[in-house]
Amino acid sequence: MRPIRAGFVGFGEVNTPREIIERKCAEAQRALAAEGIELVATAPVSDDPAGADVARAIAELSASDFDALVLCIAGWIPSHAVIAVADVFRHKPMVLWGLTGWTEGGRFITTADQAATTALRKPMVDMGYRFAYIATPKGAPLPVGRVVSYLTAARAAALLRSARIGSMGYRDMRLYGTMHDGVSLRSRIGPEVECFEMLEMTQTIDRLDPAAVSELCEELPSRWEFVRPPQPATLERTVRLYLAVSGKVRERGYQAVTLIDVDGVKKLLGFAPAGVFMLLHEEAGVCTVPENDILGAVTQLVTRYLTGQVGAYMEFYEFLESGMLMGVPDYVPTEVVDGPVTVLPTAFGDFGEGLLNVSRVKTGRVTLARLTSSGDRYELHLATGTAITPGPWEEAGWVPPAPQLPGLEITLDGDAEAFFQNVASQHYIISYGEHTQVFRDLAGILEVGVV
Repeated sequence: MRPIRAGFVGFGEVNTPREIIERKCAEAQRALAAEGIELVATAPVSDDPAGADVARAIAELSASDFDALVLCIAGWIPSHAVIAVADVFRHKPMVLWGLTGWTEGGRFITTADQAATTALRKPMVDMGYRFAYIATPKGAPLPVGRVVSYLTAARAAALLRSARIGSMGYRDMRLYGTMHDGVSLRSRIGPEVECFEMLEMTQTIDRLDPAAVSELCEELPSRWEFVRPPQPATLERTVRLYLAVSGKVRERGYQAVTLIDVDGVKKLLGFAPAGVFMLLHEEAGVCTVPENDILGAVTQLVTRYLTGQVGAYMEFYEFLESGMLMGVPDYVPTEVVDGPVTVLPTAFGDFGEGLLNVSRVKTGRVTLARLTSSGDRYELHLATGTAITPGPWEEAGWVPPAPQLPGLEITLDGDAEAFFQNVASQHYIISYGEHTQVFRDLAGILEVGVV
């Protein structure tokens, strides 16, 4: 992903020694730059009677684009000077960041930073600004991590506005929870969803270069660890569909892809598309989720933009008293595999042979997320927990001997029953680590609820 770009403007009243305000703002800028933030900065603004500082700051900040604007309050400043700058960028997320004083000669010296921020916070809420209010405690280190979290969310919001999701087909298995409302999704969250037909992919398959197909087919046995050799036709079907879909990804610039799985690839083309999804992750670098799960794909993009991780999907198999058994009946991205990528050529029910990923999945602390909607009202369901490798289990219906699917047994933090009562889909997106704050920051920017 591109670096985070933030506008930065400091404030301090005209009667405070200028060198103090400049020193404090420069320290905050250096702290953000050390975290990799690209700053579009202007010199500190005072409440000079002519408004020259305000005019200069607006002109300099307007010359470049950025994801969010940091209003760095380094001392007392009458609110009108801050609002005069901020209101020009009211369409941007903002950080209202109050700094703190310092100790010198055995005495604590303050420039009344929080007098200014407390005078601003509620008016900014009432004016409809989207912002994080971050106050540095007396004499404490700068809360750079908290600021960076919000700036990360602001970048994610900007990336979502230009994101494009491709869906081969629509509403696999006639499911309800995988559908979306294109107008409200584009308006409220940002991504554009494009549907394309499986017929277009089969026509593309007929025009593929045989040498390109053979080359990738020959490479896969050395890339993945096969439990037993697959039928040559299974590899070829997988590679051909991958090459067709990846061509569409490049043509349209998709950041995420979902395919009609059961009613499409399996039923009409005669094989499972797990290997296609695996290759789309490894070769094309896009997010993938099966079954035309549009909001699942959006949640994957959210997860990737916030955490930098791949955003693997998992679905529920069993609820436990304190959590759940989650797994996938097809594939997991290489990024979340613990050990070699292990593939079993097998079949489920009446479907023909496909490539089933049976790899062991990484364990540890996880964050689960799912974006959901009711009409044009969107919510983000979040939970955290600890994931371990489950004991022996299988899903009925696979060709004997049934494989153990990639899965995790997750013990939730907090009330598991409350999570179950708010579950929003069979598919949730996982990331490793504790990321609830940055998800909440994004929810605030997008003005969606958090459950």
